[in-house]
Amino acid sequence: MKLLESRIPPLALVVIAGGLMWGISRLAGSVAMPGGIRLGVTALILALGVFFCVAGVVSFRRARTTVDPRTPEAATALVDSGIYRFSRNPMYVGFAAILLSWGVFLASPWSLLGVAGFILYLNCFQITPEERALQGVFGDAYTAYRSRVRRWL
Repeated sequence: MKLLESRIPPLALVVIAGGLMWGISRLAGSVAMPGGIRLGVTALILALGVFFCVAGVVSFRRARTTVDPRTPEAATALVDSGIYRFSRNPMYVGFAAILLSWGVFLASPWSLLGVAGFILYLNCFQITPEERALQGVFGDAYTAYRSRVRRWL
């Protein structure tokens, strides 16, 4: 089932989705939002997204395991502490929040399709193959982890 696996780094997908969102916002236009509110909401969501990303990387570094999602079979530790107690994919949650903040900043509801597309793509082509690989590496421990922690939030 290698055809369904993504070899595109998720950070590159964020950049691609962000570019598509910008393009959509230029075509579809934006809605009027008070600048202060728009910037405040953008900053809050962005900070939350960065927090999730950084917390995920820090947890992986502490466990001394790979952060490269293209090679989940190289994982040397099942990280289930820290932010991983709340989400099996906090870095992806963070990326989605960063894209959401970009959509708020653009003030274009149609641009939010980029966030939805990013999440759908990751679910199908990144997370599902990762989960298969992690199941193979960690077996019952990963099954137990999956049963107690949600994929996203």
